[in-house]
Amino acid sequence: MSRQAPRHSARAGTRVGPMSGEARWVAALVAVLAALAVVVASCTGSAKSAGEADADPPASTAAVAQPASPRAAEPARRTGSVIPERPRSVRLPSGRTVPVVPVSTLPDGTLDVPGDVDVSGWWRGGSRIGDPFGSVLLSAHVDSATQGLGPYAELLGVSAGDTVVLSSAGLRQEYAVSSLRLLDKGALADDPSISSPAGPHRLTLVTCAGPFVPSRGGYQRLAVVTAEAVSPPTEKSS
Repeated sequence: MSRQAPRHSARAGTRVGPMSGEARWVAALVAVLAALAVVVASCTGSAKSAGEADADPPASTAAVAQPASPRAAEPARRTGSVIPERPRSVRLPSGRTVPVVPVSTLPDGTLDVPGDVDVSGWWRGGSRIGDPFGSVLLSAHVDSATQGLGPYAELLGVSAGDTVVLSSAGLRQEYAVSSLRLLDKGALADDPSISSPAGPHRLTLVTCAGPFVPSRGGYQRLAVVTAEAVSPPTEKSS
């Protein structure tokens, strides 16, 4: 009877036989590669999670406000203040408006007065509209041999409370007459209140007053009208 070669069935879990050296080396390499794949996958997942955390922070993280860029400081302007301006016209209690031009003092200390009786002079050493202190001094001739009575002649009959309005290029201020005084003629320094830059802001109107004595140079006295401001200066409407 002939002998048959033995047959082996390859069932799962069944050891086939001892592995060769080459097979063992290949198996070890496969295991190493598999372990490296796990490590790489783990690192990639961690990097992705970190990236996602940077791109989309948790809702509980408060945003930090950035400081505003610095701005140059602007000087504060005093409320209600105006830039003082010299007077250019005066409206007398009668309603007549008289133009005003700048004048100075003469060498003897007396006030220079415009030759035209219809024009008033503003002493350039005095205060202006908008100045907080001092006298705004205006003067004009009471009359002229060739022109007759001038507008300032009405100052000889003013009463307390009469309204006088002073205007400049851009400002307007209202005053109320507080006094009328008759003084002997002299230099401005003889009565400091007429031209002084001290004291409350006020308007002083000056013209000549009798008696008239030709041999002594004409009118012997001055009519000095003082008017107090009843409101602050305001900008004129265009």
